[in-house]
Amino acid sequence: MPPATPEPVPVAEPEPRDTGAALELLVHGVGGTTPGEMLDDPRTVRVTGDGTAAVYRRAADLRAEDEPGRFRDGPVPEAYCWCNLTSGNGTRALWLLLLPFMVANLAHWMRPPATGRGRSVRLYGVLVRLVALSLTVLLTAAACEVALDLAAWQCAGAAACTEGRPWLGFLAASEGGWWSQPGRRLTAAAAVPTALVALLWYLSRRTWTAYEAQRPPRGEDEGGGRPALGRPGFWYGRRLVARLRAAHTAAGLLTVAAAVAGAAARHDRGADDPLRAAFGWCVEGALAASAAVVVAVVCRRGRSEHRLDARLDRVLVAWLPGSAAVLLLLAALYASWSRPGWRSSDALPGDAAFSVLTVGQGALIVLLAAVTVRLHRRAPDPRTALHGLAGPAVAVLACALGGVMTGGVAQRVADWLDGPGTPGTGGGPLAGPPLLLSWQASAIPPLLLLLLVPAVFLLARTALAARRLGPAVEAEYPGEAPDSVRTRRIARIRAAAGLTDAAPVLVGLLAAATLLLGAGGVAGTWGTGTVPGEAFDGAPAFLDAAAEGCQALGSWLVGFGFILFVTWGRRAYRDASARRTIGILWDVGTFWPRAAHPFAPPCYAERAVPDLAWRMASWTGRTGGRLVISGHSQGSVLAAAAVWQLPHATRRRVALLTYGSPLERLYGRWFPAYFGREPLAHLHREVHCWRNLWRRTDPIGGPVRLPAEDGRPEVDHPPLRDPLVYGRTQDHPLPEPILGHGDYQADPAFARERAALLDRLPPPVPRQRATGPDGDADAPHGGSGRSSG
Repeated sequence: MPPATPEPVPVAEPEPRDTGAALELLVHGVGGTTPGEMLDDPRTVRVTGDGTAAVYRRAADLRAEDEPGRFRDGPVPEAYCWCNLTSGNGTRALWLLLLPFMVANLAHWMRPPATGRGRSVRLYGVLVRLVALSLTVLLTAAACEVALDLAAWQCAGAAACTEGRPWLGFLAASEGGWWSQPGRRLTAAAAVPTALVALLWYLSRRTWTAYEAQRPPRGEDEGGGRPALGRPGFWYGRRLVARLRAAHTAAGLLTVAAAVAGAAARHDRGADDPLRAAFGWCVEGALAASAAVVVAVVCRRGRSEHRLDARLDRVLVAWLPGSAAVLLLLAALYASWSRPGWRSSDALPGDAAFSVLTVGQGALIVLLAAVTVRLHRRAPDPRTALHGLAGPAVAVLACALGGVMTGGVAQRVADWLDGPGTPGTGGGPLAGPPLLLSWQASAIPPLLLLLLVPAVFLLARTALAARRLGPAVEAEYPGEAPDSVRTRRIARIRAAAGLTDAAPVLVGLLAAATLLLGAGGVAGTWGTGTVPGEAFDGAPAFLDAAAEGCQALGSWLVGFGFILFVTWGRRAYRDASARRTIGILWDVGTFWPRAAHPFAPPCYAERAVPDLAWRMASWTGRTGGRLVISGHSQGSVLAAAAVWQLPHATRRRVALLTYGSPLERLYGRWFPAYFGREPLAHLHREVHCWRNLWRRTDPIGGPVRLPAEDGRPEVDHPPLRDPLVYGRTQDHPLPEPILGHGDYQADPAFARERAALLDRLPPPVPRQRATGPDGDADAPHGGSGRSSG
C-alpha cells in the first residue's frame, strides 16, 4: 500500500495591517465654509467647541475610535470651522471703520529677522506703537473737529448756519441761552468724541475677554532658540492689550479735554484776568503731564512671549483712563466758566494740531525705516518684500487711511453745514475744516495718476507673459491636440496669478508717493495759509486750473470714499453675504495679535490656534493615534501656527498637509521674522512630515521652497496640473474647469499625499482608556456627542 500523501500545509494569509486610529483635521481658508461642505456630508455633529468656532464630524463617524475596522483605508475626517470668528454677527461689519488701526497693527509684524539685535527690535516695536497711538489721537481729533469746531464753534456761532437747524438751537449764539457761550457750546459738543472713545474702549474690552483669553496647551518654553510662533505666550497677549487699551483710551479723552480747554485758555490769556489765566495754565499743564505718562506707558516693554503672562497691570489699567476722565471733566468745568464777552469767529484755535500730528507721523515713519534698514542688513534675504521696508510702507498706508477717513468726515460735514458755499473759500458762513485736510484731499487725484503708470505696465507685462506661456502649457499635456482658445485661457490665468508677486512694488510706490504728497500738503498749508484752489491764484492758467480741479475732485473722492465705507458697513450689517465678503478682509488682516493698536479688530488666531493645538494634543494623547492636519489657504497658516505650539511629543505624531498655502509666498515675504526661511525650515525639522500642494494658476498659494534635509524629503510637491485634463476625452467629455485656488481635494494627488503622510507617521501606541468613577471604561465621546478634547 503506497504511503499516504501528506496533506499540504495551508499557507497562512497575511493579516491585514491594523493601522490604528488616524484622524484628518481639516481647516478651511478665507471666506469660510460649512461643516457639511468640508466633510461632504450634510449630516454633521459638533464634537467640541461652540457657535463661534468648533470641530465637526459626520454623524456616522461620531464613535469612529470604537470602530477601527471601518477606517482601515483612510483617516476619520474632522472639520474645524472658524469663519464666525471674523464674519459672524452683524456688529462685526462695523469693524470696517477700524481699518487704519488694523493696518497699523500689521506693520508691527512686518519687521525683518533680527538675531542679536534686541535693542533694534524693541525700538521698532516702540515706533510702531507710537504711530498707532497717533492714529487714535487723529481719529479723536477728527471727531472733535466735526462736533466742536464745525458744529459748536463755527455753525452755532453764525446765525446764517443755525437758521433752519433746530437741533442746534440751544447752542446758537443768536439765541443768547445758557449754552450759547463758546466754552459751554464746546462742553456740550464734547459728548460726541467722548462717546466715540468710550465705544472704542468697550469694543476692545469685550473682544479682549473673548479672544485674548484662550490659553495654549503648553505653559512654558521648551528651551531657547524656538521660533516666535512656537513660544507659549505668543498667542496670549492679554496683558499688553489691556495696558495699551488703557493708554489709548486715556489719549482719546485727553485729546477731547485739550480741544475743550484750549480755546478757553487762549481766551483767558488774552483777557485781563490773571486768576483764570493761571487756572488755564494749570489745566493745560496737567493735560501735558498726563500725555507724557500715556506716551511712557506705550513705550514700555511690549509682548511677553517666552512664558504665559497672565498678570494684569490693574492699577495702571484702572487709573490711567480714570485720571484722563477726571481731567476731561475738569476741562469741561473750566470751559463752562461764564465769559460774557467771548465770541467765536473763524475756526477753532488749534487747527495746527493736524499739521503737527502729520509731521510727527512722518518723523516716526522715517525713524522706523532707518531701524528697518539696520535690521535687514544684518540678515538680508532677497525674498523679503521691499528689502525689509514693508513695515514702514504699511505704516504710511495706515496713516493715509486715517487721513482719508478723517478728512472725508470733516469735508462732508462742512459741505452739509455750509449750504451752497464751499468751505474754506469764504462763500458761506463757515471757515471750513483745517487747511491740511483740503491739501491732503487735493493730493488724491495726482496719487491716482501716479499709480496709473505701474498699473498699465503690469497689465501689459501680464499680457506678454500669457503669450509666452502658451507653448509651456501645451507641453504639460503631451498627446493632446492643441486648442489655441483653451491654451490662451490657461495661460492668461497663470499670468494673472503671477500679479500677486508684484504687490510689493505697488505697495512701495504707493507708500513713497503718499509720503511725498503728504509732505507737500504740510508745506502748502504752512507756506500759503489757504486752500489749494486759492494758493495758485496768479500762477499760469494751466497750474491754477489743475489746482482747482484737484481740490474739487479730491474733496469729492474723499467724501465718496467715506460714504462708501459707511454704506458698505451698513449693508454688511444687514446682509450676511456682504458680511462674509468683509470677513475675508479680516481673515487676512486680523491673523496677528493686537501688539500695536488695542482698538484694531481682534485677532481670531488667538482663539483658533489654541483651539487647534488643544484638539491635536488631546486626541493624540487620548487615542495614541496618528493625525494629519490639512489646511487650505489661510487655514494652512493656522495649521502651521498650531503645530508650532504643540509639545514635542505630540509634534512627532502629527503630519502637516498644506495646499493653496500662502505660507512663503505672502507670509514669508511680508512677515519674514515669523514665516521667513529660517522659521519655516525649523518647522520642517520639528514636524514629523510635511507636504505642500500648489498650482501655477493659484494667485494666493505657492511653494514653500524647503528642500530635502537630514533625510527628510522636499516639502513641495511638483506643481499640480490645472486643469486636470486639457481637452475632451472619453472619461471627461465636458471641459474640466481651471480650479486655481480652490478644490484641491479634487486632484488625485491630494488623497495620495495624505495617505503617504499617514504611512510615514510612527505606528500608534496602545490606546489607554480612562475609567470612570464606577469603574467602567469611558467612551471617547460622551452621550452628548462632545469630545473630552
